[in-house]
This record gives sequence, C-alpha cells and structure tokens, in this order.
Amino acid sequence: MDLAISGRTAAVAAGTAGLGFASAQALVEAGVRVVICGRGRERLDAAVARLGGGAVGVECDVSTADGAAMFVDLARERLGHVDILVANGGGPKPGNFAALETADYLPALQQSLLSVVAMCEATVPAMRERKWGRVVAITSISVRQPIANLILSNTARAGVTGFLKTLAREVAADGVTVNSAQPGIHATDRITQLYGSSPDAAQLGIPAGVVGDPADFGKVVAFLCSEPARFITGAHVPVDGGSYAGLL
Repeated sequence: MDLAISGRTAAVAAGTAGLGFASAQALVEAGVRVVICGRGRERLDAAVARLGGGAVGVECDVSTADGAAMFVDLARERLGHVDILVANGGGPKPGNFAALETADYLPALQQSLLSVVAMCEATVPAMRERKWGRVVAITSISVRQPIANLILSNTARAGVTGFLKTLAREVAADGVTVNSAQPGIHATDRITQLYGSSPDAAQLGIPAGVVGDPADFGKVVAFLCSEPARFITGAHVPVDGGSYAGLL
C-alpha cells in the first residue's frame, strides 16, 4: 500500500530503540524525513546510521514537558516544519499501590502524560494552520487492561488517552488526526527489564503465541500517519496479539 506521505516530515520521540525506532524506520521507508531524539550521543548516532539518509538525530530527554517541547523545537529547526508527531517515551518505574507513595506519581505524570501534552502544544497549532497533520502516541494496552505492578504507567497512560481523544475532536476539521497505538508485549528493552530476556508468550497470555515484533508495530504507526488513514481519528488501536480480552 502506498501511504502517500513521501516527502512529509516527522518528529519521532525516543526513537533510538524499541517501538520508537521501529516507527521511525517505517516512516523512513515510506519516504518521510525523520528527526529522532535520544539521551546518549553514541546510541543516537548508531540509530541514525541504521535508519539511513532520511533521518537526523538530536540529543534530548523527553521525560519532562520542557524536554519534550525542546525536542519539537530542535526537530523544527532541522525540518522546517513538522507534519507528523510520534509521541513516545520510556515508561515510569514499576511498582504497586502498596510499594509507592503519592510523590511517585508526579514524575510519572511528567514522563508519560505532560510530555505528550507539551509535544502536542508545540506541533498541533502549526498543523492546523497548514490543514494537515498526524499525531500518533505510543501508549500501552494497559489503558484497556491494567498491567500488574505498573500502577504508575497504568494511571499516566489512561490520562494521556483522555487528552488525545479530546484533542482529536477539537482539531479533526482542520485536517489533523490524533490517534494512539497501544502495544502489548513486544521484543524491546523495556520488556526484557520486566520479564527477562526470553519471555514466554503462553505464560504472558498472548493468544498469538509469540512476542510482538517491533517492526510490525512500526508499520501500524506509519499507517496511522498515512493518507489512507485520514478518516481515522480519536482511535486507540491495540497491537497486542489478542491479549486484550474485552469486547470494546
């Protein structure tokens, strides 16, 4: 399928590895000029080299609202404007209700909610002026089905989903779509930290029988950024091998 976005520009946050990198790679393959960010120069340069000539890297930490806004400013400097925003970032630390305190929630909200709000504030107004734009946030299947021992992530991701749904309705008439992709368990560093180097799909309740491939996830993100997906907005798409058991 021709995604019809060749020549567009994209800012992909936390794009040096995992699902962020896979999303950047899928966009580059579709002909999009991409800026990614990372916190370490060495890892950033390695990711840009793997992505090829359609990518640029900027050193930036998007775990706070200020850092997230800075990333968009840096991307705009290199691209001229940003047509596509892929809002992404590392998840908050694990823990359950009994193990955490109120003070633990503010950093989690900064990292996984307010950073997304800041990136949208920095990109969406100009998208509305140009009458074209795509926002795709990488969140988590935990929005639909909370994951044990990840109460901070469950809480923050639910908040950002409410924000995105509301924003989508406000900007739809301006040619800007706002969606999220909700990953289940994919073969990423985050999953290795939580479940070990060889997670068992059956034990983790994945009906597809395998752990997800980040490259496949990236293609879902790229599709949501495409012209054929222009009538999809306010959607939150589970990409989880059937793990979510609910009807809605």
